[in-house]
Amino acid sequence: MQVEVSVQDCFLEASLKSIPEYTDDAIASETWETWFERWLEILQSHLPPAQGYELSLRLTDDAAIQALNTQYREQNKPTDVLAFAALELDCPQSVEMRSLPLYLGDIIISVDTANRQAQQQGHTLKTELAWLAAHGLLHLLGWDHPDEAHLVQMLTQQDILLQAFNLAINPA
Repeated sequence: MQVEVSVQDCFLEASLKSIPEYTDDAIASETWETWFERWLEILQSHLPPAQGYELSLRLTDDAAIQALNTQYREQNKPTDVLAFAALELDCPQSVEMRSLPLYLGDIIISVDTANRQAQQQGHTLKTELAWLAAHGLLHLLGWDHPDEAHLVQMLTQQDILLQAFNLAINPA
C-alpha cells in the first residue's frame, strides 16, 4: 500500500526550542509515513479501495490551532487535534478514481497542547503526538465519539494502532 504523508512543521523554530521535549522527541517525516502506512494497513477494512492514500499532517502551536478551532468549530480556544476529512465515505468512486492516491484529509496537532497533555499523563511527547495523530486519522476515516460507547471504541482502536509501534498508552 502506498501512503503519502505531507508533514508540515509549521511550529516556529523559536517556539520549538522552547519545548525541550519536542527537540528530544522530534519525529522525522519518514517515521510519520511509516506510522500512517502501518495504521492504514491495520484499518484496511475501514478504507475505500484505492491504489494509495494521501493525508496532510500539520504540527503547530496553540495560537494557530485556536484560530482554526474558532473558524471551523466556533470554539475560541486551543485544542489538541483537529481533523478535516476530504471525502464522504458513502460516496462511490469511479474506476478511474481508484487508480489514483485517495486524499483522506488534514490532521492538525498543537504541539503546545500535546506537550502539556504528555506531562499530565506521564508519557513522552512522542507518544502523545502519535496518540493524537491516530485519533485524527480515525476521524478522517469517519470514526466519531458522540457518546461514551463510541468514545471507548475509538480509544480502543487508538491503543491498537499505537501498539503496532510499542507506543500504547494503555497496553493490553
